Amino acid sequence: MNVLKHKRSNLAINILIAIVIALTVNFSYLLSMIVAERETTDQRQRMEMDMAPRPEAEGILHLSHDGYGYIIVNPDTINIESVAQIDSIYVANRKVRWYNLHDGDTILCTVFPPRGLANPSLDEVRMQNGNEIAAPVIYDRPNRNQDTMVQMIYYFLLSWLLLTVMTFRIAKKGKYLHRCAIVLLITIACYFLAPSVSWMTGKAMMIFQHQSRDMINLMAILKCTVALVVAVLYGRIYQLLYLQQQVLLENEHLRTENIQSRYNMLVGQINPHFFFNSLNSLSMLVRDKNDNKALEYIDQLSYTFRYILQNGQNIKTTLKDEMEFAKAYGELFKVRYADKLFFDIDIDPKYNDWTLPVLSLQPLIGNAVKHNTITKKQPFHISIRTEDSRLVVSNRKAPKLEPEPSTGIGLKNLRSRWQLITGSDIEIIETETEFIVRLPLQRPDHNM
Repeated sequence: MNVLKHKRSNLAINILIAIVIALTVNFSYLLSMIVAERETTDQRQRMEMDMAPRPEAEGILHLSHDGYGYIIVNPDTINIESVAQIDSIYVANRKVRWYNLHDGDTILCTVFPPRGLANPSLDEVRMQNGNEIAAPVIYDRPNRNQDTMVQMIYYFLLSWLLLTVMTFRIAKKGKYLHRCAIVLLITIACYFLAPSVSWMTGKAMMIFQHQSRDMINLMAILKCTVALVVAVLYGRIYQLLYLQQQVLLENEHLRTENIQSRYNMLVGQINPHFFFNSLNSLSMLVRDKNDNKALEYIDQLSYTFRYILQNGQNIKTTLKDEMEFAKAYGELFKVRYADKLFFDIDIDPKYNDWTLPVLSLQPLIGNAVKHNTITKKQPFHISIRTEDSRLVVSNRKAPKLEPEPSTGIGLKNLRSRWQLITGSDIEIIETETEFIVRLPLQRPDHNM
């Protein structure tokens, strides 16, 4: 599911970037159309404002590779003094197409007077190579809106294709150069398929359909280059982000494994501790030749060990399951301390499904029994209750006259496990008369 979401997100981003590239590379194309329209409008306005006869001039036409040209004027043919100093006339590429002009033609034409320092421009062609021209040739040039739409769609598809190749299943750093080579070849191939309007015929066609001398279209080369450069740069950025994400995922995986290893180590410390204490208690019953209590103790011990084996690898458990284990574990001590040890349990049922680290109560009960005096005159009570989403374990302090040696493993392991699993800490309160431990419960985890 995550892979599918990633693919959809990557597709959406590639589409958005492709749209931006298509708009960017065609901006100059759109701008040139606007300028051309304004020039045509200005020329029409000038014609309407000035109905006087246009100056005539004659000269030789020289065409550039891009389709426009200049007429080198014979000064003796200019019939109006205001343009006597003009030695060349600008010919727009559309006028070349309309009149089907060729390089080297002798042209007799009317002229738009110059504006400022600019060259005058061609108005109408009267004669071409000594032959009169009745009307300009009309070509089937595509509509400007249609031409613009074709350009937009083509460069959008080209950009999207290049971006897709650069971002498809990136895994290794070395493959980046291979992808760059692939998109370079794709760009070169797509250049010859790019739509272009022939300045000779005014027809829209692919570049490979042009004559061999006209296959070098600088504007198409620029557009394809921009799309290629953006795709290559974005592919590099995408790869770096992907590798960074992989490093983060790997670090998170290692962190999880480290937590699990530390947790297993701590659980391993609990089991021997509990095992040795249980054997000591059992050996005491055997020495006292109390066979019935010994058998009962073995049954309860078997249950508690089975619980530890079945749940020792689990990280968390429900409060209900932990309390069932605590009751069985407490029975082990009741067998030994008959009518001397009591458990006061008050658990709100609404917290039964709340969670806590497994085997949390075992060290608290064990330590309470181990370090306090339990006699008929001084019966010992261990309270286990819930208070404000916390499990509280408390007991009065009745220190033994000869304290048993303590390593502190129980509470230390409990606190370490709690911090590793829940990220929170337990609260330990010890006064002169009471020992209290508060364990914050967690809301039910349905994925547990």
